[in-house]
Amino acid sequence: MVTDQQQDIVLSVQHVKKKIGRKWIIQDVTFNVRAGEIFGFLGPNGAGKTTTIRMLVDLIKPTEGIIKVCGFDVNRQQEQALRYIGSIVENPEVYTYLTGWENLEHFARMQPGIDEDRIREVVDIVRMDKRIHDKVRTYSLGMRQRLGIAQALLGRPKLLILDEPTNGLDPKGIKEMREFIQRLAGEGLAVFVSSHLLSEIQLLCDRVAIISRGRVLAVGGVEELISGSTGYVVWDLHPADAGDSVLRKLQRCEVMDNPEVLLDDSILAGMPQGAVVTRIQEEDTASAVKQLVSAGVEVRGVSRINPTLEQLFLQMTEGESIE
Repeated sequence: MVTDQQQDIVLSVQHVKKKIGRKWIIQDVTFNVRAGEIFGFLGPNGAGKTTTIRMLVDLIKPTEGIIKVCGFDVNRQQEQALRYIGSIVENPEVYTYLTGWENLEHFARMQPGIDEDRIREVVDIVRMDKRIHDKVRTYSLGMRQRLGIAQALLGRPKLLILDEPTNGLDPKGIKEMREFIQRLAGEGLAVFVSSHLLSEIQLLCDRVAIISRGRVLAVGGVEELISGSTGYVVWDLHPADAGDSVLRKLQRCEVMDNPEVLLDDSILAGMPQGAVVTRIQEEDTASAVKQLVSAGVEVRGVSRINPTLEQLFLQMTEGESIE
């Protein structure tokens, strides 16, 4: 029996693996992307993120596993599956000496059934009607990204794959791109986004998959994953060494030896010198304060850091840097 939720699945990736030579680059990747949702794909350097994206669009073949788009196997039914995919992998390929409209006409000729009316539709969707007849070389980076998305939308895809869509954009351009992507998803399009901007992914995406060393470590709603992770507590103690020693002896308290790889730069900048950072449940904090005071340690300040997607990512990947 097919459930309503299964019917909504546009992209299905099931136990996909990729071996190059003797090395397994992708060891086990499984997730689904549904119609109308924005799905984030996060991974540190060498995690296999780019390799996975290339398999989604049939640029390389998986060694094992199944990738389906709208029920069609990408490897066995390429033509049917790829018909439902629009993608920008790395930078959009556009001809700068042509106008935006001429670029779209060029790409429309490569696909059956794309007429001038459809070109007008995608121009309206990306809101480029005022500049579409200007040469692309006069476009800002954000406008080139929009033109690339217009190109990807020509074939009326059900799935839009965007690799680093905000790369190189200024804050205003990032905000505009976020709102634009959310509008596309609101119209029922499934959007798959890879990005190294974790704070932006937290604002943009409904669900995320975190990949490390070729394996998906977690898949879920952004708020669901964050709420399930343990936050950090920053302790301003005097003397700091004595306080550190007391906290290390507590059973349900973990002192972080390298907080600089786990916390946002903005948090690190505001921390007092010699601060001790722990991972501890909220209900255990009061007991820890009593233990410190009993040991003669002055507790000058205690601040809890609410978990963010970035902190969850760093916890799960043990501090590896994002791509």
